[in-house]
Amino acid sequence: MVRGFEQVFERYYPRVYRFVLALCRDNPLAEELTQQTFFKALQSIGTFRGECRLDVWLCQIAKHEYYAHTRRQRRDADPPFVLPDPTGHEPVLALVQREEARSVHRALHLLGEPYKEVFSLRVFGELPFLEIAQLFEKTESWARVTYYRAKLKIQELIKEDVE
Repeated sequence: MVRGFEQVFERYYPRVYRFVLALCRDNPLAEELTQQTFFKALQSIGTFRGECRLDVWLCQIAKHEYYAHTRRQRRDADPPFVLPDPTGHEPVLALVQREEARSVHRALHLLGEPYKEVFSLRVFGELPFLEIAQLFEKTESWARVTYYRAKLKIQELIKEDVE
């Protein structure tokens, strides 16, 4: 079992690392999260049902590790000290941008699959459509259309939320 997992590690480490690096843009953090991903995968290899490719499953674990890391960071960080802008616009602009980001995240959580995953991979993971298509074993056109439809659905959900 361990020898087989070593082969999985050697084969998929570069892909998972690139995926995590695209999410976090920090080499040491990407290495750490990739290691955690393979550790979690080894612990739960018995739950892998083979309904998707192994690299897709590993990237899912990596994504969850990254999100868990960012949640821990936000929880542990002190709120930033913001000097008031003399014009009074800067804090208001930051507040509006944060609220817009929250609206997008709320809408994203309401999306079904594969829209949620494709949108996340494209926007947060900054993956090209070709790589997204390969992860899902689909065509690049499928990835583009799915992303476009996800974007429309998010816009509709945000619009409904505002009304």
